[in-house]
Amino acid sequence: MSESSVSRGAKLPISIGAKSETRILVTSDKAISFLGLEQARVLATPWLIMHFEMTARDLVKPFLLDGQDSVGTQVNVRHLAATPMGMSARFEAEVTAVEGRRVQFRVEAWDEREKIAEGTHERFVVDVAKFATRVAAKRAGQ
Repeated sequence: MSESSVSRGAKLPISIGAKSETRILVTSDKAISFLGLEQARVLATPWLIMHFEMTARDLVKPFLLDGQDSVGTQVNVRHLAATPMGMSARFEAEVTAVEGRRVQFRVEAWDEREKIAEGTHERFVVDVAKFATRVAAKRAGQ
C-alpha cells in the first residue's frame, strides 16, 4: 500500500477486533498526591488516559508505513475504581472501526481486583514530517 493511497482515505490494513494489552505498576510518579495522605495515593486519571492512548498507538504502529504515526483525537473514559500504589494495572485496546486514517477503539483497564476504567478512544494516522510542518507553521503564526 502506498502512502498516497492511505492519505486519500484508503482503508488501513488494521482488522476490526485487533487487540493490544499493556501493564504497568502504579508508582509514586503515576499517583495523585493532592489528598495529602500517603494511603490515599492512587493511579491518577491523566496517567490512566495516557496508558490507554499508548496501548492503542502501539496496536496501530506496526500497520503504518515508515514516517507515519498516529495522534489521539478523542478520549471518552470513565474512571471506575481507584488503584493503589504498588498494585499493577492492565490496559486493553480493541479496534472497533477504521475509516480512512481514523481508527476507533474500545478501551478497558483492570487492576488486580476489579475493572478500573472503560471507554472509547480515537486516533488519526499522520505523516510525521507533514504534521511537524503544520505545527511549525502554527507556531510561527501562519
